[in-house]
Amino acid sequence: MTASAGTPGAQTQCRRGEAMQIDVTDSLLGQDRGTGEFWMYVWMRRIAVITAHVVALGLTILMSLLSRPGTSLFSWHPVLMSIAFCLCMTEAVLLFSAEGSPFCFKSKKGRVRLHWLLQGLVVGGGAVGVAFMVASKRVSERPHMASWHSVLGAGTLALTALQAAGGLCLLAPPAPLRGPLPPPRLRLYHATAGLVAYLLAVATVTLAMFTDWFQATVKGPAWYALVLLPLLPALVVMNQVTSAHLPRRKNDA
Repeated sequence: MTASAGTPGAQTQCRRGEAMQIDVTDSLLGQDRGTGEFWMYVWMRRIAVITAHVVALGLTILMSLLSRPGTSLFSWHPVLMSIAFCLCMTEAVLLFSAEGSPFCFKSKKGRVRLHWLLQGLVVGGGAVGVAFMVASKRVSERPHMASWHSVLGAGTLALTALQAAGGLCLLAPPAPLRGPLPPPRLRLYHATAGLVAYLLAVATVTLAMFTDWFQATVKGPAWYALVLLPLLPALVVMNQVTSAHLPRRKNDA
């Protein structure tokens, strides 16, 4: 005999069926929420990377306009330094990003070559920018290394040059380094040193905005906005490097 709709057995089966439907519905809704959160995270990363590109280019153009290149020897210093460190150094790191990089279509080998080309421009442009500053101070008979900006800038340029030289060892590791330092370890050291150099460059650019020249050129709320601008590319670069090279826990893999 079959149980009628009003018997306890039929009611129990009905409740079990409803519970199974609720579990399936909750599972599907959970998957939808997880997928939505994933795509939101992806698009937030893309927007952040694209914004970093725009800020790096915009800050370089703005510094070039404010310095009025050609009016004095000093005027070339902000132009060359902003092109080298604000633009080229930022793009040299962001071209390895899969979100919003204009060079993501290139092969890894092509991006590595472009990375070293940009890093060469950073070192070369920085050296020429320092040369213009030294020449300007000699003409005006002002002391060298008289501010935190100049001291930190010299250290940043030296570390960047060492970092570029270390990158050559990564491309063609010398024999003494091949045994104790395998390529993954060399890449980790290179990325870590590069991140330190980039953060020092951001600090140097920020200190430049506290100099007498910049504060006399930009005043009011615009100055506060410009001081905060270099922080956005720095956060994006720091997130990219740490996400790509920091070891992950097995549970997160």
